[in-house]
Amino acid sequence: MNKLFFRLLVILMSLSLIGIILVQVYWFDKSFENNEEQFKFHVKQVLGNVAEKLQKNEAYTYYEKYNNVIDSTGKAPDKSDFLEFGYYQRDSRTNETIIYSNSIISEDYGITSSFFDKKIDSLREIKNYTAKRKTEIYTDDIDNTSIKQSQSPDIKIEKEGRTELLDNAQFEIFYKDIAALRPIQERVKNEMLQKLLSDELNQYGVKTPFEYNIYSNGLATKIKSERFRYEKASTYSIPVFIDNDGNNKYQLLITFPQKKKFLFSELIGICILSIVFTLIIIIAYSSALNQLIKQRQISEIKTDFINNMTHEFKTPIATINLALDAIKNPKVIEDKEKIYRYLQMIRDENKRMHAQVENVLRISKLEKRELEINKESNDIHSIIEDAIDHVNLIIDDRNGSITTHFDATRTTVLLNDVHFTNVFVNILDNAIKYSPDNPVIDIYTENVKEFVIVKIKDQGAGMTKAAQKRIFEKFYREHTGDLHNVKGHGLGLAYVKRILDDHNCQIFVESEKGKGSTFIIKVPLIN
Repeated sequence: MNKLFFRLLVILMSLSLIGIILVQVYWFDKSFENNEEQFKFHVKQVLGNVAEKLQKNEAYTYYEKYNNVIDSTGKAPDKSDFLEFGYYQRDSRTNETIIYSNSIISEDYGITSSFFDKKIDSLREIKNYTAKRKTEIYTDDIDNTSIKQSQSPDIKIEKEGRTELLDNAQFEIFYKDIAALRPIQERVKNEMLQKLLSDELNQYGVKTPFEYNIYSNGLATKIKSERFRYEKASTYSIPVFIDNDGNNKYQLLITFPQKKKFLFSELIGICILSIVFTLIIIIAYSSALNQLIKQRQISEIKTDFINNMTHEFKTPIATINLALDAIKNPKVIEDKEKIYRYLQMIRDENKRMHAQVENVLRISKLEKRELEINKESNDIHSIIEDAIDHVNLIIDDRNGSITTHFDATRTTVLLNDVHFTNVFVNILDNAIKYSPDNPVIDIYTENVKEFVIVKIKDQGAGMTKAAQKRIFEKFYREHTGDLHNVKGHGLGLAYVKRILDDHNCQIFVESEKGKGSTFIIKVPLIN
């Protein structure tokens, strides 16, 4: 995959994912705001209804007292004309005359304001009002001025009844003046206010704990719930008991301590689904991106592996070809010593290629679990010495040295001697290959609890932190440019890791670029 296209693909996928998350956050924020606005609207409706009911309940109390007094007096009220209104109309075509009159009469039962409150000095009287309406129609051709008392109309309609509008207006003014002089705790009770608020809130679906208080000119009164605390963000208010002059001495305040929890609870279901689906997208994206990166890395590693294998096979093949060409030479074919030497070269190069192929097949079998590993009791020091014997010729050729420091006293472990020998050979071979100067290697052993610890320390080129994390991956080799001065194809340490895992062992590496590396192997002892 083209590097530029890969980067562009990653950027577009990342931007899309970030966009989805931002849209989810924006949607949640807007939904929360809408819920808060709806909550505020419902609370305002509730407060308005409660304020109206408080006013009506107070008015009803006074109406009830007043009606009880009227019923108990048992006498007719004193009546007097209060207002009279007349209307005259004549139709010249039909000679029809219509006379309409309306008289408003006040009825006085002799009840004053002192009846409702003994402390009030005012003697304002409470009166009822009735209306007497009369309509007369004359069909004769007459003048309005000529209508006599004795003359009867052709049609006469009379109606009489209470004027509720005037009664209500007069009584409302009357009782508000009286009620305004009473303390708030006499006008409303805690139990009644609690019930009114609770019923109204339930009706509007606001099912969350609330606290309330009635303030008088900005100061708290005794009409309140026990845990009321004023909080600007979650407290709402409305004036109650407005007087005849439109002034509002009292304010009803209601607060919701768990407002945010209530608003969030309405979104929790869809919010959880949104988070779950977003997490699925994130996990899928991360997995896809990880696979893309791994595939890209594997592709690069395989390319390096093919290049290294090609380079390593090219030299032996060329050597074999040259040796065969030399053997076919008539001058050489008679010389048995030269033929033997060339045949030995062919054999050595063939063994070298065979070893490379065997290494690839061995790691493949390990992955498929087709490689049989029979474990027996062995001495770890003997295994290490066998591995040293395998690389002694290479060490001598490089004028290097391997020094052992066997401090472990308990050395019996359960392992496969062939594969474990290969483990140490691979590590030692790496230490030799990656030593630019004469290789100097130290091997330490020690006992820690129920383990034997083996440390193989070299003074070679070392490796970066990034390389330390990946050296046990198949096909991985740290980049050394285009130079092929270090042979290998990235399978040796992968093989080491698989064998040690199968033996329940652990391997660690400590290294610093330019200062060598130390491989630490932790092997369990036989109890």
